[in-house]
Amino acid sequence: MDAIHINWTKPFKNRFNAPYEVEDFEILTTILSALKWREKNGNIKMVTDSVGAQYYKKTGLDVIWNSVENILDNVDVNSNVFWAAGKIFALKEQNAPVAMIDTDFIVWEDPPFEDKIIAAHEEDLMPSVYPDVSSFRLKGKVLDEGLDYTTLPLNTAFLYIPDEDFKQYYTSRSIAFMKSAVYGGDYLTYMVFAEQRLLPMLAKRCGIGYTTLLDKDRLFLPQSRYTHLWGAKQKMRDDKAQLDK
Repeated sequence: MDAIHINWTKPFKNRFNAPYEVEDFEILTTILSALKWREKNGNIKMVTDSVGAQYYKKTGLDVIWNSVENILDNVDVNSNVFWAAGKIFALKEQNAPVAMIDTDFIVWEDPPFEDKIIAAHEEDLMPSVYPDVSSFRLKGKVLDEGLDYTTLPLNTAFLYIPDEDFKQYYTSRSIAFMKSAVYGGDYLTYMVFAEQRLLPMLAKRCGIGYTTLLDKDRLFLPQSRYTHLWGAKQKMRDDKAQLDK
């Protein structure tokens, strides 16, 4: 099964007035994620922009992937609001079936690839993260009729899409939402709606099934088949003593 890692560096440039770099613990998880995928499943490439491609070549990290693809220089959405938009634009250009994996997500064993979408896990509809859709300021009508807003969002730290038509539908509707947004709220809520809440609602609208790798109620218990280090990374950023543990 082909897979992609994605690194759009523009949000880094927005936040830091410094040359692009990746923290040591992020490099470690990236290496583990890429090499375990190649061992267990197949090819994986890094989809990035020119800054990312140059960084990986300079550091020698480019060898951990089967290839590095530089296609994200012209992502044309607000990179402050939609800081993970590179994932959607990268996914749009891949051929399904394909797995999209965050660099902090490690697959230790084969996922159950079938004809269903596979995501990392569901998320609860917490109003602070997933507010009512009426809170978004949008230019024009970009949300399809028939969406079930009670559907739990899907975390896309891991996302497998088996069907090309649905992949194009999902990415096109997500990009349409991002391009229509008139920013008027929290950065997080706009991005996770475009990436994680739209996905299962669109799948339901199309009658496409989906499943998850992890139980959302057991995410912080020991995991043996899959590892997602999002929370741990933030702890290490906030408390450098955590780096020695």
